Amino acid sequence: MKEFEDIVIGKSSIPALVITVVLMIAITAVFFICWRRKHKDRTSIRYLIAGAVGFMVSARVLEIGVHYFCILLDNPVSRFINGNTAAFVLYGIVMAGVFEECGRHIVLKYIMKKDRTRENAVMYGIGHGGIEILAVLLPTMITYLAVAVEFSKGNAESALKALKITEDTAAAALPAVRTAAAFDYGLMAMNVIERLLAMLLHIGLTVIVFYGVVRTQKGCLPLAILLHMLMDTFAALYQRGAVPLWSVEAWAALWTVVTVFIAVKLYGKMKTS
Repeated sequence: MKEFEDIVIGKSSIPALVITVVLMIAITAVFFICWRRKHKDRTSIRYLIAGAVGFMVSARVLEIGVHYFCILLDNPVSRFINGNTAAFVLYGIVMAGVFEECGRHIVLKYIMKKDRTRENAVMYGIGHGGIEILAVLLPTMITYLAVAVEFSKGNAESALKALKITEDTAAAALPAVRTAAAFDYGLMAMNVIERLLAMLLHIGLTVIVFYGVVRTQKGCLPLAILLHMLMDTFAALYQRGAVPLWSVEAWAALWTVVTVFIAVKLYGKMKTS
Protein backbone atom coordinates (compact mmCIF):
# COMPACT_ATOMS: atom_id res chain seq x y z
CA MET A 1 0.00 0.00 0.00
CA LYS A 2 2.44 2.59 -1.28
CA GLU A 3 -0.09 5.42 -1.12
CA PHE A 4 0.24 5.42 2.69
CA GLU A 5 4.03 5.51 2.79
CA ASP A 6 4.32 9.17 1.79
CA ILE A 7 1.78 10.43 4.34
CA VAL A 8 3.32 12.76 6.90
CA ILE A 9 1.39 13.87 9.96
CA GLY A 10 1.56 17.63 10.44
CA LYS A 11 3.07 19.01 13.65
CA SER A 12 -0.23 20.57 14.65
CA SER A 13 -2.46 17.62 13.72
CA ILE A 14 -2.45 15.77 17.05
CA PRO A 15 -2.80 18.82 19.37
CA ALA A 16 -5.45 20.32 17.08
CA LEU A 17 -7.44 17.07 17.10
CA VAL A 18 -7.13 16.73 20.89
CA ILE A 19 -8.43 20.27 21.38
CA THR A 20 -11.25 19.62 18.89
CA VAL A 21 -12.37 16.52 20.80
CA VAL A 22 -12.30 18.37 24.12
CA LEU A 23 -14.18 21.39 22.78
CA MET A 24 -16.86 19.28 21.11
CA ILE A 25 -17.59 17.57 24.41
CA ALA A 26 -17.50 20.95 26.14
CA ILE A 27 -20.04 22.49 23.74
CA THR A 28 -22.70 19.96 24.71
CA ALA A 29 -21.82 20.05 28.41
CA VAL A 30 -21.75 23.86 28.68
CA PHE A 31 -25.06 24.37 26.86
CA PHE A 32 -26.78 21.78 29.05
CA ILE A 33 -25.26 22.82 32.39
CA CYS A 34 -25.81 26.54 31.88
CA TRP A 35 -29.41 26.19 30.71
CA ARG A 36 -30.29 23.63 33.36
CA ARG A 37 -28.82 25.72 36.20
CA LYS A 38 -30.60 28.85 35.00
CA HIS A 39 -34.00 27.18 34.49
CA LYS A 40 -33.94 24.16 36.80
CA ASP A 41 -37.57 24.62 37.88
CA ARG A 42 -38.76 25.01 34.29
CA THR A 43 -36.84 22.20 32.60
CA SER A 44 -36.93 18.41 32.57
CA ILE A 45 -34.15 16.00 31.65
CA ARG A 46 -36.80 14.05 29.77
CA TYR A 47 -36.78 16.72 27.06
CA LEU A 48 -33.01 16.45 26.70
CA ILE A 49 -33.32 12.69 26.26
CA ALA A 50 -36.27 13.10 23.89
CA GLY A 51 -34.21 15.43 21.70
CA ALA A 52 -31.36 12.93 21.56
CA VAL A 53 -33.62 9.95 20.81
CA GLY A 54 -35.63 11.97 18.29
CA PHE A 55 -32.49 12.82 16.33
CA MET A 56 -31.15 9.26 16.37
CA VAL A 57 -34.43 7.78 15.14
CA SER A 58 -35.27 10.39 12.51
CA ALA A 59 -31.79 11.18 11.17
CA ARG A 60 -29.69 8.09 11.90
CA VAL A 61 -32.25 5.35 11.36
CA LEU A 62 -35.08 6.47 9.09
CA GLU A 63 -33.19 9.00 6.96
CA ILE A 64 -30.17 6.75 6.53
CA GLY A 65 -32.53 3.93 5.57
CA VAL A 66 -33.78 6.05 2.66
CA HIS A 67 -30.20 7.04 1.78
CA TYR A 68 -29.28 3.38 1.55
CA PHE A 69 -31.78 2.88 -1.26
CA CYS A 70 -31.44 6.28 -2.97
CA ILE A 71 -27.67 6.80 -2.68
CA LEU A 72 -25.77 3.62 -1.82
CA LEU A 73 -27.55 0.87 -3.72
CA ASP A 74 -27.03 0.62 -7.45
CA ASN A 75 -30.38 1.38 -9.07
CA PRO A 76 -31.82 3.95 -11.51
CA VAL A 77 -32.72 6.34 -8.68
CA SER A 78 -29.26 6.30 -7.09
CA ARG A 79 -27.54 6.62 -10.47
CA PHE A 80 -29.63 9.68 -11.31
CA ILE A 81 -29.07 11.38 -7.94
CA ASN A 82 -25.34 10.62 -7.76
CA GLY A 83 -24.83 11.62 -11.37
CA ASN A 84 -26.54 15.00 -11.16
CA THR A 85 -25.34 17.75 -8.81
CA ALA A 86 -28.68 19.57 -8.70
CA ALA A 87 -30.55 16.36 -7.92
CA PHE A 88 -27.98 15.38 -5.29
CA VAL A 89 -28.19 18.75 -3.52
CA LEU A 90 -31.99 18.93 -3.68
CA TYR A 91 -32.37 15.36 -2.46
CA GLY A 92 -29.92 15.89 0.41
CA ILE A 93 -31.42 19.10 1.77
CA VAL A 94 -35.02 17.90 1.42
CA MET A 95 -34.30 14.64 3.25
CA ALA A 96 -32.45 16.41 6.07
CA GLY A 97 -35.14 19.05 6.50
CA VAL A 98 -38.13 16.74 6.29
CA PHE A 99 -36.85 13.88 8.47
CA GLU A 100 -35.34 15.99 11.26
CA GLU A 101 -38.08 18.60 11.48
CA CYS A 102 -40.97 16.16 11.11
CA GLY A 103 -39.30 13.97 13.71
CA ARG A 104 -39.03 16.98 16.01
CA HIS A 105 -42.69 17.84 15.40
CA ILE A 106 -43.95 14.30 16.05
CA VAL A 107 -42.03 13.92 19.31
CA LEU A 108 -43.04 17.35 20.65
CA LYS A 109 -46.70 17.04 19.64
CA TYR A 110 -47.56 13.41 20.28
CA ILE A 111 -45.03 12.13 22.83
CA MET A 112 -43.89 15.05 24.99
CA LYS A 113 -47.32 16.22 26.15
CA LYS A 114 -46.31 17.18 29.69
CA ASP A 115 -44.19 20.08 30.95
CA ARG A 116 -44.56 22.04 27.74
CA THR A 117 -42.55 25.05 28.82
CA ARG A 118 -40.56 27.17 26.41
CA GLU A 119 -37.48 26.37 28.48
CA ASN A 120 -37.98 22.68 27.72
CA ALA A 121 -38.09 23.48 24.00
CA VAL A 122 -34.53 24.75 24.35
CA MET A 123 -33.62 21.66 26.38
CA TYR A 124 -34.93 19.45 23.55
CA GLY A 125 -32.80 21.39 21.06
CA ILE A 126 -29.71 20.89 23.23
CA GLY A 127 -30.39 17.15 23.30
CA HIS A 128 -30.86 17.07 19.52
CA GLY A 129 -27.70 19.05 18.77
CA GLY A 130 -25.69 17.45 21.55
CA ILE A 131 -26.24 13.85 20.48
CA GLU A 132 -25.28 14.78 16.93
CA ILE A 133 -21.92 15.87 18.30
CA LEU A 134 -21.40 12.96 20.70
CA ALA A 135 -22.72 10.11 18.55
CA VAL A 136 -21.85 11.24 15.02
CA LEU A 137 -19.00 13.76 14.91
CA LEU A 138 -17.01 12.98 18.06
CA PRO A 139 -16.30 9.35 17.02
CA THR A 140 -15.02 10.64 13.68
CA MET A 141 -12.64 13.07 15.39
CA ILE A 142 -11.43 10.36 17.76
CA THR A 143 -10.77 8.13 14.74
CA TYR A 144 -8.74 10.91 13.10
CA LEU A 145 -6.80 11.31 16.34
CA ALA A 146 -6.02 7.59 16.51
CA VAL A 147 -4.87 7.66 12.89
CA ALA A 148 -2.65 10.70 13.50
CA VAL A 149 -1.07 9.13 16.58
CA GLU A 150 -0.26 5.86 14.81
CA PHE A 151 1.14 7.46 11.65
CA SER A 152 3.14 10.00 13.68
CA LYS A 153 5.33 7.12 14.88
CA GLY A 154 6.90 7.07 11.42
CA ASN A 155 6.20 3.48 10.42
CA ALA A 156 3.35 3.25 7.92
CA GLU A 157 3.27 -0.54 7.96
CA SER A 158 2.91 -0.69 11.74
CA ALA A 159 0.28 2.05 11.65
CA LEU A 160 -1.78 0.17 9.07
CA LYS A 161 -1.54 -2.99 11.15
CA ALA A 162 -2.54 -1.20 14.37
CA LEU A 163 -5.48 0.46 12.64
CA LYS A 164 -6.46 -2.82 10.95
CA ILE A 165 -6.31 -1.31 7.48
CA THR A 166 -5.96 -4.05 4.86
CA GLU A 167 -5.68 -4.14 1.09
CA ASP A 168 -9.45 -4.49 0.91
CA THR A 169 -10.15 -1.45 3.11
CA ALA A 170 -7.24 0.76 2.01
CA ALA A 171 -9.19 2.74 -0.59
CA ALA A 172 -11.94 3.59 1.89
CA ALA A 173 -9.46 4.44 4.68
CA LEU A 174 -7.12 6.64 2.63
CA PRO A 175 -9.31 9.82 2.73
CA ALA A 176 -9.55 9.61 6.54
CA VAL A 177 -5.79 9.17 6.86
CA ARG A 178 -5.14 12.17 4.62
CA THR A 179 -7.64 14.26 6.57
CA ALA A 180 -5.96 13.36 9.85
CA ALA A 181 -2.54 14.21 8.41
CA ALA A 182 -3.71 17.62 7.15
CA PHE A 183 -5.73 18.54 10.24
CA ASP A 184 -4.51 21.83 11.73
CA TYR A 185 -5.69 24.69 13.93
CA GLY A 186 -7.60 26.24 11.05
CA LEU A 187 -9.67 23.09 10.57
CA MET A 188 -10.04 22.86 14.34
CA ALA A 189 -11.55 26.34 14.46
CA MET A 190 -13.88 25.63 11.52
CA ASN A 191 -15.13 22.39 13.06
CA VAL A 192 -15.77 23.97 16.46
CA ILE A 193 -17.50 27.02 14.97
CA GLU A 194 -19.61 24.76 12.75
CA ARG A 195 -20.76 22.80 15.80
CA LEU A 196 -21.60 25.95 17.72
CA LEU A 197 -23.68 27.16 14.78
CA ALA A 198 -25.36 23.75 14.47
CA MET A 199 -26.23 23.71 18.18
CA LEU A 200 -27.78 27.17 17.96
CA LEU A 201 -29.63 26.15 14.80
CA HIS A 202 -31.10 23.03 16.42
CA ILE A 203 -32.24 25.03 19.42
CA GLY A 204 -33.76 27.69 17.17
CA LEU A 205 -35.55 25.16 14.96
CA THR A 206 -36.89 23.35 18.01
CA VAL A 207 -38.35 26.58 19.40
CA ILE A 208 -40.02 27.28 16.04
CA VAL A 209 -41.53 23.79 15.82
CA PHE A 210 -42.50 23.87 19.51
CA TYR A 211 -44.27 27.21 19.01
CA GLY A 212 -46.26 25.68 16.18
CA VAL A 213 -47.30 22.78 18.42
CA VAL A 214 -48.36 24.76 21.49
CA ARG A 215 -49.95 27.63 19.55
CA THR A 216 -51.40 25.46 16.75
CA GLN A 217 -49.58 27.38 14.05
CA LYS A 218 -49.39 25.08 11.01
CA GLY A 219 -46.88 27.28 9.22
CA CYS A 220 -44.13 26.69 11.75
CA LEU A 221 -43.24 23.18 10.61
CA PRO A 222 -42.85 24.15 6.91
CA LEU A 223 -40.83 27.17 8.02
CA ALA A 224 -38.48 24.97 10.06
CA ILE A 225 -38.08 22.55 7.14
CA LEU A 226 -37.28 25.42 4.76
CA LEU A 227 -34.73 26.96 7.15
CA HIS A 228 -33.09 23.56 7.64
CA MET A 229 -32.91 23.05 3.88
CA LEU A 230 -31.37 26.46 3.33
CA MET A 231 -28.84 25.85 6.09
CA ASP A 232 -27.66 22.60 4.46
CA THR A 233 -27.53 23.84 0.86
CA PHE A 234 -23.89 24.91 0.75
CA ALA A 235 -22.80 21.83 2.71
CA ALA A 236 -24.36 19.65 0.00
CA LEU A 237 -22.74 21.77 -2.71
CA TYR A 238 -19.38 21.38 -0.96
CA GLN A 239 -19.77 17.61 -1.04
CA ARG A 240 -19.94 17.90 -4.83
CA GLY A 241 -16.92 20.19 -4.95
CA ALA A 242 -19.01 23.12 -6.16
CA VAL A 243 -18.12 25.64 -3.42
CA PRO A 244 -15.13 26.20 -1.10
CA LEU A 245 -15.24 25.22 2.57
CA TRP A 246 -15.15 28.79 3.88
CA SER A 247 -18.36 29.61 2.01
CA VAL A 248 -20.13 26.73 3.79
CA GLU A 249 -19.35 28.29 7.16
CA ALA A 250 -20.37 31.78 6.03
CA TRP A 251 -23.65 30.45 4.63
CA ALA A 252 -24.31 28.46 7.80
CA ALA A 253 -23.68 31.52 9.96
CA LEU A 254 -26.16 33.55 7.91
CA TRP A 255 -29.02 31.08 8.27
CA THR A 256 -28.23 30.36 11.89
CA VAL A 257 -28.62 34.07 12.64
CA VAL A 258 -31.92 34.18 10.72
CA THR A 259 -33.23 31.07 12.50
CA VAL A 260 -32.20 32.25 15.96
CA PHE A 261 -33.73 35.68 15.31
CA ILE A 262 -37.09 34.11 14.44
CA ALA A 263 -36.84 31.70 17.38
CA VAL A 264 -36.11 34.49 19.88
CA LYS A 265 -39.18 36.37 18.67
CA LEU A 266 -41.39 33.29 19.07
CA TYR A 267 -39.80 32.38 22.41
CA GLY A 268 -40.74 35.81 23.72
CA LYS A 269 -44.35 35.31 22.67
CA MET A 270 -44.72 32.10 24.65
CA LYS A 271 -45.70 32.19 28.28
CA THR A 272 -43.57 30.15 30.64
CA SER A 273 -46.58 28.28 31.99
